[in-house]
Amino acid sequence: MWMKKRGHRCLIVSSMASLVLLMMVLYGAIGTHQQQQGSSSLTHDYQLLGRPLYKLDLGWPRKPELFTGEVYGVAVDQYASVVYVAQRGDNVPKVLVFTTDGDFLMQWNTTTLEMPHGIFVADTASSNPTVWITDVGNGPYGHSIKQYSPSGKLLQVLGTPGTAGSGLNPLQFDQPAEIFVHSSGEMYIVDGDGGMNNRLIKLSKEQEVLWIHAEKGQGMAQFYIPHSVTVDNAKRVWVADRGNKRIQVFNSVTGDWLGTWGSCFTEDAPFSVRLTPDKKYFVVVQLNTNQISLLDAPPVGLIGQCTVASVIQLADDVKPHLVDLDLKTGALYVAEIGAQQAQKFTPFSLRGGFL
Repeated sequence: MWMKKRGHRCLIVSSMASLVLLMMVLYGAIGTHQQQQGSSSLTHDYQLLGRPLYKLDLGWPRKPELFTGEVYGVAVDQYASVVYVAQRGDNVPKVLVFTTDGDFLMQWNTTTLEMPHGIFVADTASSNPTVWITDVGNGPYGHSIKQYSPSGKLLQVLGTPGTAGSGLNPLQFDQPAEIFVHSSGEMYIVDGDGGMNNRLIKLSKEQEVLWIHAEKGQGMAQFYIPHSVTVDNAKRVWVADRGNKRIQVFNSVTGDWLGTWGSCFTEDAPFSVRLTPDKKYFVVVQLNTNQISLLDAPPVGLIGQCTVASVIQLADDVKPHLVDLDLKTGALYVAEIGAQQAQKFTPFSLRGGFL
């Protein structure tokens, strides 16, 4: 009898040890990770806080030495499995194109981009996707938003290139930060990144102004450096109001103000805002604290206050700026100014799907 009990206890201990080992394998990224890939100087230090939702893909991209400038933006074409990375610097290609697996495809040698800021792939299943880039440069191509083909051919320009302004007819920008193009063709623009304008603009598919919020300030529907914008499937527009350390929410149809999130941003402002494909979390970047936070998405009809579900704490001076998600796989791509790189994080899952 004693031997049976002892054997039973040993079985329990062995099972618990196996479970602990499995958890260590699955969630090994909870501790601090440090790795240098080849001879490159990429920074791979990070720590997960709270619920572990993402882990770093150390193999993306396969040729990190191609990053030669300050990386400001990243955008994913989920249908073509392609990632566009926007970077700045003298004598560097302004856009690098990779596959989602990390293979290098091409670089854009266009002279029509000065200082790329935000980058967005129009959400379309067609064979002709387009890439939209906001340009905050002060030269003849700056203060505008441009549409490109996947190979970097300039298709059209929004705004008045080379001229900063606040006009609506003709349309003018002053350091436009980001554009979000809805599947309907409607556009949401945050303008600008520290210039004279503090505006959220909605354009129709025909590029006519449907509604606008253009007041600088700290009140409802006022902005100070609106920096990023996204739209959810409940017809809500989410804006990273960077200078005011908050996210503001609007009705996408009417433009009416719906609410504000501010309690999560006491230490640092939100720089980027995106929604995970399962609609469970908003991904928000805080550049100065080198954090990527996942906030619980509220149900339809409720804004409430923000709650943090998980944090990816990056190394000092990485300076994450803007992010994008692969809506097919849930993979998260981060543009990092300080580290001069883009990184890929994949969702934790036991069966390969998004959590």
